[in-house]
Amino acid sequence: MAPADARYKHTQAILGPALFQKVQDARLLVVGAGGIGCELIKNLVMTGFGSGERGEIEVLDLDTIDLSNLNRQFLFQKQHVKRPKAVVARETALKFNPNVKINALHRNIKDEEYNVDYFKSFDFVMNALDNLDARRHVNKMCLAADIPLLESGTSGYVGQVQPIKRETTECFDCTGKPVPKTFAVCTIRSTPSTAHHCIAWAKSYLFPQLFGADDEADQQELDDAEKNGENVNEIQNLRQEAKAVRELRATLNLEGAARRVFDKVYIADINRLLAMEDMWAHRKPPRPLDWAELSAAPSAAEANGAAAAETSGAANGASAQEKEKEVARIQDQRKLSVRDSFDLFVDAVNRLSARFDPNGEPLAFDKDDEDTLDFVVGAANLRAHAFDIESQTKFQVKEYAGNIIPAIATTNAIIAAALVHQSLNVLRNNWTSARTIWLKRTAQRVFDVSPLSPPNPHCAVCRVVYVPVRIAPDVTLGEFVRELVGTGKAVPFEGVVTVQEGTRLVWESDDFEDNAERTMVDLGMGAGKFVTLSDDDEPHWPVQFCIGNYLPADATPRIQPDTASIPSPIPLRAPAPAPPADGDASDGDDVDIVAQAIVIDGAAAQDPEAGRPGAAVSGKKRSADEAQLGGDAGEEGKKAKKSSEDDGVLVLD
Repeated sequence: MAPADARYKHTQAILGPALFQKVQDARLLVVGAGGIGCELIKNLVMTGFGSGERGEIEVLDLDTIDLSNLNRQFLFQKQHVKRPKAVVARETALKFNPNVKINALHRNIKDEEYNVDYFKSFDFVMNALDNLDARRHVNKMCLAADIPLLESGTSGYVGQVQPIKRETTECFDCTGKPVPKTFAVCTIRSTPSTAHHCIAWAKSYLFPQLFGADDEADQQELDDAEKNGENVNEIQNLRQEAKAVRELRATLNLEGAARRVFDKVYIADINRLLAMEDMWAHRKPPRPLDWAELSAAPSAAEANGAAAAETSGAANGASAQEKEKEVARIQDQRKLSVRDSFDLFVDAVNRLSARFDPNGEPLAFDKDDEDTLDFVVGAANLRAHAFDIESQTKFQVKEYAGNIIPAIATTNAIIAAALVHQSLNVLRNNWTSARTIWLKRTAQRVFDVSPLSPPNPHCAVCRVVYVPVRIAPDVTLGEFVRELVGTGKAVPFEGVVTVQEGTRLVWESDDFEDNAERTMVDLGMGAGKFVTLSDDDEPHWPVQFCIGNYLPADATPRIQPDTASIPSPIPLRAPAPAPPADGDASDGDDVDIVAQAIVIDGAAAQDPEAGRPGAAVSGKKRSADEAQLGGDAGEEGKKAKKSSEDDGVLVLD
C-alpha cells in the first residue's frame, strides 16, 4: 500500500469508499485562519480533504499573525509574527499532509473579485470568522450562490456550529444578534460608578471628540438622552462641555496639547460637576486631579522596588534584551499606578496628536492600535482615580473596550471537529441528518444537538430571490431595467419598481432619470454588488441581482441573468407579525454607548428578544452565566428565555 493510501486507511474504513471519495474531491472555501480556522485546517488535511484529483482547500484571511495569537492558534510560531495568517496556515498544514492542495489568499472576503461567481466555484463554505459584518456577508453570498455554508463561532467555553442551506434551513440572519449594552449619557459623563463607565467615557466620548468623527453622532446622542427624560440642565451643561473639547481639537498639533486636554477634562469639568451640589448629596463627589502631583507620584515599578527585580533578573542569567521581552509580555496584565496611567495618557495624547490631521481622515479606536488603546487606558484610569474607582490593567481595558471574551484553544478544537463532522452530511446532501450543535459549560450535558430550523418567513436576507447575472461593463442602468423588468421578462413586476444598491435608492420608475444613462459600473453597481428590484404595488419578495464577472464588451446578449434562479410566480411576502403585547417592549431610558460582546473567535450570540416571530424555537436561549449553572437544557419547542443576569453574551444551548 502506497504511503498516501495508508494515511487514509482508517478514515476510508469509517466513511466508506463513496463518501471518502467525495471528501477527497471536495472544493471548499475556509474563511478565517484564526482560532477556529487553525484547528479546522488541520482537521481537514488530516481527514483527506483536498487530496483528490478535483479536490482543493482555499483559505482566505485578511489578518496577519500577532504575538497574542500564539497561545491558541497553533499553526503559528514566534517567527511567523506579522506574516499573513492564511499563508502560514497553508505552509504549516502541508507539513501535516503534503498530499493535499491548499491555496492561501491574504485578502478581504468582501473585495469585489470574490463575487457570486467565485462562491459558486466551491462545493461548500466553512466560516471561521470573528467579525459579525463579514459573517453576514458570507452568509448572503452563499445564499446568492446557492451553496451550503457551515457557520461557526466560539465564546470562551461555549460555541456553536450551524449548517445553512438556502430554502432548507434558517440562515445566519434569521435570528437576532446581540444588541449593545447601554448606559445613560449622564451616568457616563457625569456620575460614573464603575470602571466600565470610565472606559466607555474614554472610548466612546473623549476619544472621538478629540481625534475622531466628533460632532454629528454626539449631538444625536445628547438629543436622544433629552428625549428619554434625562436631566435637561445636565444635558445643556454636557453640550457646553462637548463644545469646549471640540475647541481643544483645533490645538492638538500645537505644543502642550496633553496639558490642555488634562486641564479641561480632569480639572475644569470636574470642578463644574462639584458646583452641582445636589448631585453629590447621596454619592461621593469626585476630586480634581493635579498635574504636578501626578508627575511626582511613584510608578508601580518604583513602588514595588524595580531595582530588586532587576538584580533578580540578572542573577537568573537573563540578558537585558530577554528581560525587555519578558516585561513586554506581562505589562498588559500589570496593575497600573496613577502615575503609570498619567504617563500613558500624556504619551498617548502626544502620539495621537502627531498622527491627527484636523482636515484629514479622523482617527478611529482599534484595540490593536497601541496609540488609541493607550489613550483609552490612561484616560479611563485617570477618570477612575478622580471618582475613587479601582483602576484597570491594560488587558482588562482592551478586553472591555475591544468587546473581547478571551478565547480558549480547547473550545476552538471542539467546534472545529464538529464542523468537519457536519461537513460529511453536507457532502452527502443529507440535510435531515445535519444538526445545529451547541457547546455548553454545564455539568449535565456538554453538547446540545438540535435539528435544523426552517427559514424565518420574515427574514430580510433569505426571503429574497437571488439571481446571479453577468453584464457587459458598459451596460447602463436604464438598459438593465428595461431588459429585465416587465411583463414576460425575467422579473414580471408591473407596478412601480424601485432599484437599490444596498440602502441607496438609484431608480424609481420615472424618477432618477439622470441615472438611466449612466453605466452600472459608474453608479457603483458593478461586479460583486447586489442590485435589488422591488415591486411597490405588490408584496412580492424583492429580487436581488448578484453581479458576477463582467462579460466581454462585445458579448451578446449584454445582460445574462440566471433565469433558472427566478421562481414563477415570485413568492409574496409573509404577513407582518403581530405587534408585541403591552409591556413586552423594553423601556427606552438608556441611549447607546458601550460594549457589545461580539467575541474574539466569533460566537454568534443570539438576542432572544429578536428571534423570528411565531416560529418554533429549538432549545432555549440562555445567557452564558445561566448555562454554567446547568438546568433543563436541550428541550425542544420551548420559548426564548433571557437570563436575569445579563452579561451581554447570549448563546443557544
